[in-house]
Amino acid sequence: MSKPVQQLERVVIRFAGDSGDGMQLTGDRFTSDAAFHGNDLSTLPDFPAEIRAPQGTIHGVSSFQLHIADHDVLTPGDAPDVLVAMNPAALKSNLGDLPRGATVIVDTDEFNRRNLAKVGYAVSPLDDGTLESYHVHALPLTSITVQALAEHDLSRKDKERAKNMFALGLLSWLYTRPISTTERFIVAKFARKPDLLAANIAALRAGFNYGETTEDFAHTYAVLAAPMPTGTYRNITGNVALSYGLVAAAHRAGLRLVLGTYPITPASDILHVLSGLKRFGVTTLQAEDEIAGVGIAIGASFGGALGVTTTSGPGLALKAEAIGLAVSLELPLVVVNVQRGGPSTGLPTKTEQADLLQALFGRNGESPVAVVAPQSPTDCFDAAIEACRIATAYRTPVILLSDGYLANGSEPWNVPGVADLPDLTVTFTTEPNGIGDDGKPAFHPYARDPQTLARPWAIPGTPGLEHRIGGIEKADITGNISYDPDNHERMTALRAEKIARIADTIPELAIDDPDGDARVLMIGWGSTYGPIRQAARTARLTGHHVAVAHLRHLNPFPRNTAEVLRRYERVIMPEMNLGQCAMLLRAAYLVDVQSYTAVRGLPFKGSELADIIRTAVEGLGAVT
Repeated sequence: MSKPVQQLERVVIRFAGDSGDGMQLTGDRFTSDAAFHGNDLSTLPDFPAEIRAPQGTIHGVSSFQLHIADHDVLTPGDAPDVLVAMNPAALKSNLGDLPRGATVIVDTDEFNRRNLAKVGYAVSPLDDGTLESYHVHALPLTSITVQALAEHDLSRKDKERAKNMFALGLLSWLYTRPISTTERFIVAKFARKPDLLAANIAALRAGFNYGETTEDFAHTYAVLAAPMPTGTYRNITGNVALSYGLVAAAHRAGLRLVLGTYPITPASDILHVLSGLKRFGVTTLQAEDEIAGVGIAIGASFGGALGVTTTSGPGLALKAEAIGLAVSLELPLVVVNVQRGGPSTGLPTKTEQADLLQALFGRNGESPVAVVAPQSPTDCFDAAIEACRIATAYRTPVILLSDGYLANGSEPWNVPGVADLPDLTVTFTTEPNGIGDDGKPAFHPYARDPQTLARPWAIPGTPGLEHRIGGIEKADITGNISYDPDNHERMTALRAEKIARIADTIPELAIDDPDGDARVLMIGWGSTYGPIRQAARTARLTGHHVAVAHLRHLNPFPRNTAEVLRRYERVIMPEMNLGQCAMLLRAAYLVDVQSYTAVRGLPFKGSELADIIRTAVEGLGAVT
């Protein structure tokens, strides 16, 4: 008999298990199926920094949370409605996040004495009442999977590894997800390993069929497709979107893209993606270290390409002197910094926003650069294009501040048409642009565009346009080496003014204040966008009027930033650091921007920010 279907507006599901249990793959496949079904969604992968943490321990737990809905989704969800726990460690490390009444699916085969002892359980939580507040489905997932694969010529260990596909099939049935897209994925992934291909498809189907026949579940659930603007969609992570944005920008600029980089979590995926796009004029070079990577990118820009380097916080520190060189040379350079928890190695697989001050000031001397921050995984595409626009138009390094949450998270992306992307065409200088001391036509490498103050970009080898490069200060106009104090002050001021003029070509800071009478403003930057918007949505439902604004450009700030900040009685800025941007805003505009900070390696929850908004609004009292 078919089971009744209960319709839901939204659900948050978390898959958790040992780092070898395939939880990231399971979550990714469920996400892809949900995207194919038309749901809006947001994801939060979370995994250990160690390549192979001790099996069955808290430190080895890997999880993947996804939020699917029939309406627009802003965050991966504050708390899971469903937890799939593949062992005691996964249950113990995630149980504190579950609200009462949540559904818990556990693999009872893993709740043996040894595994329980590893995480400090004297008695199984399945037996001592620990889970009495939850809807628990205790299933022997491992042994059922092995039994389902009895006819497959594989070792028991290989059969056990397919239990994540069994769990995926079961959850797909429970939430009426199609499994056809996952079957196609398995066929492609294991095309050269027919035994594993057949086993994984069999396990997936067995899980789906188990749901139909078992009496453990009284009904299934359906989350309908979300209304979306017309277009072609695909699910995309922030790192992939950023990679595509770099390629699209190079194409629209008419330049080759050259990536010089060194692998570092969580930025390495950008190298992986770009290395597969050679057919689009992309060259990738994995250097021996961070300094060599940025040197390659600067050399590429000097040679007339779009030079890009990617890193995370520790690598940005190592690249500091070379970025200062690019400031002095006034060449385009895009530095992608996918921020992670610090200091030093810190929390390599966790997220943070604590590199802002390093991006702005982490170089010797006065060496200003532009700083841009994407707000969501899909916005990484547009932010990458914007960073390339600024770099090429103003001949300057641009630091693109993504973070681990955006890099690894995913959401549906409405794929734009190439014709809808901005025209970034670059014009190289091919003729002398001045007169030399001898009265003959000459090339002046530091003659400037009157609007942008950008210097001309000449490809090496162009006849008559030979010029010096290097780290020693250049003379204005001629580019000759100069130790003249007045010239150094003039060049320093010109480089700073060039960055300031970027504000002429960026949008003003937009305000979301539906009622127009808010007295509290919550402002953010980077990946706080989703939690802040979710918090505002929640607070407004309870009658708490709040305005929100979000900064994409962090150097320079939009020209109307001061006007926006001074419009409100109270300004609050959540940041995943100890208040770096709030400090900058206070210093620049003398406005009491109040910080709300967290450095937990995790994004903010919308509910906690909604509480901050309510407290702030109620604290102001009634208007007299």
